[in-house]
Amino acid sequence: MARKASGNGDGEKPKKTMYTIKLTDEQMEKLGGVLDARGWFPHEVNYSNFAFKGEQVNVVGYTSGKLVVQGKKTEDFVQNLLEPEITGEFLLGYEEVNNPEWFEHHAGLDESGKGDLFGPVVTACVIADGDMVRKWMDGGIRDSKTITDSIIVKMHKLIIETKGVVIKTAYTGMPKYNELYLKFGKNLNKFLAWLHGRALNDALEVSKPTWGLLDQFSKQPLVQRHIEDKSFDLRMRPKAEEDPVVAAASVVARATWLQQMRKLEKECGETLPKGSGANAKEKAKAIISRLGPDSLNRFCKLHFKTAYEALGKTPPAKKPWNPNWGRSKK
Repeated sequence: MARKASGNGDGEKPKKTMYTIKLTDEQMEKLGGVLDARGWFPHEVNYSNFAFKGEQVNVVGYTSGKLVVQGKKTEDFVQNLLEPEITGEFLLGYEEVNNPEWFEHHAGLDESGKGDLFGPVVTACVIADGDMVRKWMDGGIRDSKTITDSIIVKMHKLIIETKGVVIKTAYTGMPKYNELYLKFGKNLNKFLAWLHGRALNDALEVSKPTWGLLDQFSKQPLVQRHIEDKSFDLRMRPKAEEDPVVAAASVVARATWLQQMRKLEKECGETLPKGSGANAKEKAKAIISRLGPDSLNRFCKLHFKTAYEALGKTPPAKKPWNPNWGRSKK
C-alpha cells in the first residue's frame, strides 16, 4: 500500500525535489515497463536505460544502476510508486533511522581529475554536522559523478554558502604535479594519499570531529600515514559517496577541478576535453603541433598512456602486481 506523502504546509519541512537510489537490473527494467505502460513521455538522456517525463517529475534510469528523480512531485513519486511497487523498501524520510552516522559531526573526503589527461587531481575535505546534511539532502546533494557540470556549480554554491561548513582542497599546478608524481615513485595512490592528507589536516585545524570517511582507493592505510592528529579515525569503504558529506566533498573537488580547467584553457587557448580517450589524445597532439612537445607538461598528466601516444612514444610496461606493495618492511 502506498503511504501518504508528507505535507508541505506552513511550518512543515519543504518537500524534496531530487532523489537518487541504486536499483538492481530487475528493478530498473520493471520501473521502465511500469512508466511506459502508464503513458509517461519518454525522452533521450545520455548513458541512460530510460528517461521519462511525468506531471511535475522527471525520472532517469542510468546504465550505472542509478535512478534519479527530479521535480516538484519527487516525494509523491518515490512514496507512492517507486517504494511500494518497485523496491518494496520505504527509505525516504527514514535516512536518520537507517544511516544515523550520516548526521554525526564528521569529515568527508573525495577527489576529482584522477582519470582525466588534462588538469590536476583535486582532493577535497568537507566537515559538516546533521543540520548541514539535512539541508544538502533536501537540495539533492549526491556524488558528483552522477550529475552534470551545471548542477555541480549549483550544488557547490549551496555547499560553500552553508553556515559553519569547513571546506579545504589540495592540488598542484601541472608542472608541479608531474614533478611530484615522479617523487612519489610513479605511484599515483601514494601521491593521492598525500593530497588527501593535506586537505584533511587543513580542515582539522578549523574543526575537530573524531572521525571521517573516504572512498576506498587502496587496501593499504596510505592516507592515515599523512594525518597529523593520530587519534583521528579515518574510515575507508567502497561507495563512501553514499554518505552526504562525502558526496559534498566530491562536488567540491569536481567544482574546483572545473575551475582549474577553465584556467588551463585560457592559458592554452584551447578547449580541453575530459577523460583520457581519443578526443584527449587528438587535443594533446594539436597542442604539441602548436606549442611544441615540452608544452604538454603545463597541461597534461605526463604519466598517462595517452600522453605517451600523443608524443609518439611507447608507454612504459606496467609492473606486475606485488601483494606486498605498501606494507612496511620488518
